[in-house]
Amino acid sequence: MLLTIKEVALSLQIKPATLYAWASQGRIPCIKIHGLVRFQKEEIDQWVEAFRERPKAAESPRVQPKAFDIDRVIARAKRAAYNARHGETRLRSSPIGKEAADGAV
Repeated sequence: MLLTIKEVALSLQIKPATLYAWASQGRIPCIKIHGLVRFQKEEIDQWVEAFRERPKAAESPRVQPKAFDIDRVIARAKRAAYNARHGETRLRSSPIGKEAADGAV
């Protein structure tokens, strides 16, 4: 049996406009019949079930997440950004070097 937009919207407790958008984006399984959007109940039930949170498998004791020291990360970023040349003034005050010809250097 095919369901209409209104029926699925009531079932999922969302707006029909949201269903139209999801159908046009391919985010929800639907059938388009001569421009009408219809849904199969079994497909919608499977689609909803896919969002159910599954219990996570226990992590292996050998796998440990790598801890990092935030202070070391910040220090490394500072060294990369603030190198020895950062902030130095130029030997000439003009980028075109006009004052060098005038003897103002």
